[in-house]
Amino acid sequence: MANGPDFSAIKVKQQAAWATGDYAVVGSTLVLMPELLCEAMDLRSGWTVLDVAAGSGNASLAAARRGCRVTSTDYVPSLLERGKVRSKAEGFEITFQEADAENLPFGDGSFDALMSTVGVMFAPNQARAAAEMFRVCRASGKIGLANWTPAGFVGQMFKCIGKHLAPAAGLRPPFVWGTEDGLKELFPEASAMKVQVKHFMFRSPSPEDWLDVFKTYYGPMNRTFAALDDSGRAALTADLMALVASLNRAEDGTMVVPSEYLEVVITK
Repeated sequence: MANGPDFSAIKVKQQAAWATGDYAVVGSTLVLMPELLCEAMDLRSGWTVLDVAAGSGNASLAAARRGCRVTSTDYVPSLLERGKVRSKAEGFEITFQEADAENLPFGDGSFDALMSTVGVMFAPNQARAAAEMFRVCRASGKIGLANWTPAGFVGQMFKCIGKHLAPAAGLRPPFVWGTEDGLKELFPEASAMKVQVKHFMFRSPSPEDWLDVFKTYYGPMNRTFAALDDSGRAALTADLMALVASLNRAEDGTMVVPSEYLEVVITK
C-alpha cells in the first residue's frame, strides 16, 4: 500500500512504548483472563501451545499449568525475562523466544494451539498478525484470544488517550479485535468461532492509585503523559477520572471498575 501506514516505523514506536515503565506490574493483575481462556479452549496435556505477544507470560503459565508444552513470545525482551523468572519460580519448563507477532519464526502448522491475552490486538498490521497465527496453527487446532472491546473501560480509556495524543494516521484501532465482525474479517478461513462477552474487574485502593500505577507502569499511558505539557496532563487526568467515576461500582472510596472483553476460541 503506497499510501498506507508505515507499519515498520509504527512498530518501532510501539515497541518502545511497551518497553517503557513495567507492563508486568499491570499484567500480573490480569491472570484470571488466561486461566478462563484455557478452560474455554479445553487445552489438553501434551499439546504444543504458542503464546503470542505474551508480555510477562500470563497465558504461558496458564497453559503450562495444564501440562502443555509452551513457547512464550514477545518483542519486548525485558518482559520475556520477567516471564522466565515467573516460570522458574513455579517450576515450569517454558521456552521463551523473542518474536514479532507479524512475523512468527515457526513453520506452518507448528502448534496445536495459540493464545494471546490483550496482546496481539495491539499489533499495527492486524491482518498480518492474524494470518501468522492462523498459519502456524495446525489443521483443526485452536486459537484463543482475550481482547478488550471498544465499548469497555479499556477501550474508552484509549479513546481518552487518543483525544489528547492522536494515534498514528491510517492505523486501525486495536479494538477491531474486540468485535465479532472484526474477528470474522481477520480470520475468514476459520472453520468455527465461539465468542463470549466477559468482564474483568479492575480493582484498586482508589481511582487515584489506579491512575498512578498506570501512569508509571503502563507504557502507552506513560508515554502519553510524558508527551503532554502540564495543562494537557491535567486535562487527560480529568477525563480519566471522569471515566472511572462513571463506571466505578465501589462506594467506599476504592475502585471496582468492570472492563468488557471478548473471550474468543477459533478452530482452524
